[in-house]
Amino acid sequence: MTHTKSVLLAGASGVFGRHIAEELTAAGHTVLGLGRGRGNEVVADLMDRDGLLRAVDGLEVDTVVHAATALRRTPMRHRDMSATDALRVGGTAHLVEAARALGARRMIAESMAFGYGYRDFGDRVTTEEDVFGPAGLDARSQRHVDAMRSKEEQVLGAEGIEGVALRFGLFYGPGGTEALVEPLRRRALPAVADRGRVLPWVELRDAARAVALAVGGGRPGQAYNIVDDTPTGFGAHVTAVAAAFGAPRPMTVPAWMTRPLPYAHRMFTTSLRLSNAKAAAELGWRPRYAACGDGLAAMAG
Repeated sequence: MTHTKSVLLAGASGVFGRHIAEELTAAGHTVLGLGRGRGNEVVADLMDRDGLLRAVDGLEVDTVVHAATALRRTPMRHRDMSATDALRVGGTAHLVEAARALGARRMIAESMAFGYGYRDFGDRVTTEEDVFGPAGLDARSQRHVDAMRSKEEQVLGAEGIEGVALRFGLFYGPGGTEALVEPLRRRALPAVADRGRVLPWVELRDAARAVALAVGGGRPGQAYNIVDDTPTGFGAHVTAVAAAFGAPRPMTVPAWMTRPLPYAHRMFTTSLRLSNAKAAAELGWRPRYAACGDGLAAMAG
């Protein structure tokens, strides 16, 4: 990247948003945080179209990053995702309109690996050529997948704007993993038996670096998988957190025991492997930590 950019970052006060802001600033870009809190340079609610347009009136921005979610804690039930689903659909529509008003050249959407579907994909490695936002899921899971597809379609198809979508694996790292450590130390967090199932992961700072690269790189209209090289089961990840931070090894429980928490159960019974080759070739992105065990060890050490 040879030119500095002015970047409007929606979700700047969140855990991931703070890492993005650090990476963008380190790359020489000027960052304006957008959110509802007073600590943001632009104070607005993405779900309030008129208020958002008033808040950005008179600003000029080169790039808009949509990394806003409505999650306050780890989702356990499907209803925990309702506000984020609404933000992905309606909030994205309002932010695209604001991007046009700002004269933005480029827009980057934070997307998620689960947009490929909540199911067991077996040993097959999924690429960006596979269907994103497939139909045929159970009704509650379908709402989440439809919302993820809507967010991407709105950004990638925005007329006059270079849209890029980054499909992240599950996040871990500074600001996120710490929430697991204390319950592990109290033996209050079990590990769900993986039974061969794996999920894609990415360390938060690695993920934020991909956003910074996408500000100046990547093909317009394209999506990129941003995941590390080593898919790891959810239970194995929790066990690795305990080992890295010196907590007792967690008890392992079968996945069926999580059925009273239907969204968590859906995640625990999903198995998905993603290729990051396209991000390496076109964004120049490679994970600093090839496996979550490496990132956790570095964080703990």
